Amino acid sequence: MVTPENIQQYIEQGMPCELVRVAGDGQHFEAVIVSAEFRGKNRVQQHQIVYRALGDRMKAEIHALSMKTLTPEEWAAGNS
Repeated sequence: MVTPENIQQYIEQGMPCELVRVAGDGQHFEAVIVSAEFRGKNRVQQHQIVYRALGDRMKAEIHALSMKTLTPEEWAAGNS
């Protein structure tokens, strides 16, 4: 079974992040991801970066993942 800690580790290994927080019950997960990689990109592009970091795990292991993606500036501004 996939844990929130697994997903956090996969994301951190797959892309540069300032912060990753993942919560979930083994079926559905929610993630907050802060990364400079998101600068200048829209939400769809930001989510694609995360999906690339997770790779095939999104198809095989992770069935439901909702994300809040933020730049470091957005995070610092209190959009947490």
